[in-house]
Amino acid sequence: MAALSRRGFLGAAALCAAAAAVGGAGVAFGGEGELLRPPGGQDEANLAAACLKCDRCRSVCPTGAVALASVEDGLLRARTPVLNFHRGFCDFCNKCIEVCPTGALRSFNPANEKLGVAVVQRDRCLSFTRGCTVCENSCAFGALSFESSHPVVNAELCNGCGQCEFECTALVYGTFSGGNRRGIVVEPMAVFAQTGSTLFEGEGARS
Repeated sequence: MAALSRRGFLGAAALCAAAAAVGGAGVAFGGEGELLRPPGGQDEANLAAACLKCDRCRSVCPTGAVALASVEDGLLRARTPVLNFHRGFCDFCNKCIEVCPTGALRSFNPANEKLGVAVVQRDRCLSFTRGCTVCENSCAFGALSFESSHPVVNAELCNGCGQCEFECTALVYGTFSGGNRRGIVVEPMAVFAQTGSTLFEGEGARS
């Protein structure tokens, strides 16, 4: 009986190790975390199933905001389209949707749909240390205002176009302080929903 118990224990340990290895592989292949997708790519399951990684959406983007996910985002998600608001912002021209041959990017209405929500990063926003107001007039949708000399985001009006993040001068013009977060960052809806706040007080929303 003792031998059987020992055998059973070893078998269970082996199964646990295998499961852990499979789980690690799943993370490596599938990736972790939410990605900020171009208009019409918010249904992650549909995008993953339909995207051919043809790069047409990135090539046609007039502002340069569409970029490609890297292998660090997961092997299965590598080379699928993401938004990089350090390079440009989304003007909702729909060109990326029009050139998508498979429907991975579906129709999108910025009046009632969101790419994400902008969140002010208190530890990076220069308005808290240098009186910066660069982003004050950046929002075409009226979602950004200044109160007590600091930017405030109206989450209901914000659709995640990223122009505020694109124009933010944190990390540029001699203000680099490590990492890649600017003073205001557009977060995917699933990330924003975890706090529901458009002001991030601490460190490391994005490293």
